[in-house]
Amino acid sequence: MADIHGAGVRDDIDGNGFRVGIVVSRFNSEICTALLNACVDQLKASNVQERDIQVLSVPGALEIPMVLHELALKGNCDGLVALGCIIRGETYHFEIVANESARACTDIQIGTGIPLANAILTTEDEQQAKDRMIIKGREAALVIIEMIQTLKSLHAE
Repeated sequence: MADIHGAGVRDDIDGNGFRVGIVVSRFNSEICTALLNACVDQLKASNVQERDIQVLSVPGALEIPMVLHELALKGNCDGLVALGCIIRGETYHFEIVANESARACTDIQIGTGIPLANAILTTEDEQQAKDRMIIKGREAALVIIEMIQTLKSLHAE
């Protein structure tokens, strides 16, 4: 068993040969671009080849699950990553978008058997999002690689 350290990240992460689909929201574009760049950089640093990373963008967080679902159904991704940012506003809309996007992401991975790292930030304000965008992008990459590894080892037994 691998050593456990840091924020729950294993020390034997290796994405060589893994195909990862990423769907990123264009809403709150500065934050989402930083999330995407951090995620892709970490995937590459973890031996995922650039040719094995597919990135698609959508208007907002509620649109992310539809495209993730289609990627899962195509069957050419070993794992999926959701990247977006929902910042609380003055209305109940924040809760709807946050809850429904998270529920849909969970439903996709359970329903399809394709692991999904959900890095759709839900923050009180823009500064909280900026404080988290790099680390959460990196963590999403590490999470999806670990989940792919775990499922592949389960299926090999």
